[in-house]
Amino acid sequence: MQSVRRGAGSDIAGSRPYRPGDDARTIDWHASARLSLARGGDEFVVREHFAEEAPRVVVVADRAPSMSLYPEPWLSKPAVVEAAVALITASAAAVRSFVGYFDYAEGRPFWIPPRSQRVLAQRTSSRPFAAPPDALTRSLSDLERRRRDLPAGSFVFVLSDFLAPPTREAWLRAMRRRWDLVPVVIQDPVWEQSFPDVAGIVVPFADPGTGELRPASLMSREVEWLRTQNERRRDELVRMLRALDLDPVLLSSADPHDVLASFLAWADRRFYSRGRRA
Repeated sequence: MQSVRRGAGSDIAGSRPYRPGDDARTIDWHASARLSLARGGDEFVVREHFAEEAPRVVVVADRAPSMSLYPEPWLSKPAVVEAAVALITASAAAVRSFVGYFDYAEGRPFWIPPRSQRVLAQRTSSRPFAAPPDALTRSLSDLERRRRDLPAGSFVFVLSDFLAPPTREAWLRAMRRRWDLVPVVIQDPVWEQSFPDVAGIVVPFADPGTGELRPASLMSREVEWLRTQNERRRDELVRMLRALDLDPVLLSSADPHDVLASFLAWADRRFYSRGRRA
């Protein structure tokens, strides 16, 4: 991304007279020849460029109790978060970006500023799943006060199942900071994006807060109602994010290859949509 300062880059910032010590490769020979002809002597002009800098990257992880679900063979959300964080960190390090991390796992801010390229997954995977219901709204609000570490153009990846999403106002306030916000939606395809046909079967359901298993038997109309509600909730979430011009990454698998494929699909959509608008 383009910096406001001068330095190595491809975008031209302007020209100035040559000064001793300037790199000869920055001399604009055509402009120098025209100026020398006009002045009747040897004159050299140096072309300056805007520096190119890698944007900073921050991962906001939702550590709500629902993110600790589900046990295998269903989707392991902690495994998805770990795979996504590892991929984001590796991608950022490849372009020499600094990577940071933020969560409200224990009801208070936990912040690692983006000042290194160290792999975050090893430092954050043991964080507890005890965040309050409004953790994402509070997280975005707290990041607004960290402008020195998060200048305009920074990438902010928000990893969550979004069962308790940030308020629309929280998204809009964060967007005013000119961050590149990327919602990463992590939902189990069976129990959260839809609902299986378990009518008449005794199924153990886990309490997200305590992890306690409680058996329950559902009727056909209850199963259908839950399926409709889950599908509608997901559709409304994606529709709301895209209405805010926030194209989400949709993750339904912990397999690193599937996580990579989802991020590549997101990157392709992003490239196409931004190119079309341009």
